Amino acid sequence: MKFVTKRIHAFLDYPVAIALMVLPFVLGLGSSSSLALQLSVTVGVAAFVLTLLTDHHLGVVKVVSYKMHLIVDFAVAVVFLIAPFVFSFEGIDAYYYWINGAAVISVVSLHKPEVATT
Repeated sequence: MKFVTKRIHAFLDYPVAIALMVLPFVLGLGSSSSLALQLSVTVGVAAFVLTLLTDHHLGVVKVVSYKMHLIVDFAVAVVFLIAPFVFSFEGIDAYYYWINGAAVISVVSLHKPEVATT
């Protein structure tokens, strides 16, 4: 059952990007590696910019296709899922990335394909 539409995804993008920038500070990430904090903030900034540039109704400068946006989201999810292993994140640092990676994979996999209009 795929129910995440382009519109729903667009409404999720900005709050998620902001959360990726703010939550590392709120949760005190970085206890196992300072990279745990820096990676999330950097990805949050990039996600915000990507959303501004995506061709959907909340995009400001629509130069990135929505399909490319989904590909980037998927790639980020994979990076988040493997980052704790690659960078030796432990505890809250690891759980944060695994939970976020799983959430993004879920959203992308539940994406409802758009019907082509002619």
